[in-house]
Amino acid sequence: MVAQIEPGSKVPESSSSLALQGAIQVVTGAHRHFNASVIAQALRVAGQGSPVLIIQFLKGGINQGPENPMLLCQGLRWVRCNLSRCLDTPQLDVEEQKAMQELWQFTKRSIQSGRFGLVILDELSLAVQFGLIPESEVVTLLQERPSYMDVVLTGPQMPEAILEIADQVTELRVVSQRP
Repeated sequence: MVAQIEPGSKVPESSSSLALQGAIQVVTGAHRHFNASVIAQALRVAGQGSPVLIIQFLKGGINQGPENPMLLCQGLRWVRCNLSRCLDTPQLDVEEQKAMQELWQFTKRSIQSGRFGLVILDELSLAVQFGLIPESEVVTLLQERPSYMDVVLTGPQMPEAILEIADQVTELRVVSQRP
């Protein structure tokens, strides 16, 4: 049986005698070309009726901040940092720092709201490594999320504290060409 949640409604903590138990999933690897399976998971979950939120921390360039999300299928919201460029360095100007903090605050509110069945935090590990988001705040947010909520975190070199609380860790690696 697939549990379906009305898009836009708060997911109930326990909608029946069988409580839904969410998971913290980490998808990591040395290369940053591995989010196709995560996006496919988001589309599948949204297609089944559960609200999904994708947040891309280091992507910018298309005026897609928290106030202007891309809406895909019926229940998938996709938000990027409201920046004029994609980030590849921890050195941000004042406006970029403000945009990153706004996105992090939006992320925390979104998870705490309980509105989504699945939240994907894309390239979160790099945002933490760059010092743009405090690791301790990420760990606390994950531990205090609604129990039914699945959260997927992506990025290379995921911090150990996040790996320790993850329910599932998938490490993707390149396999050399075979003759």
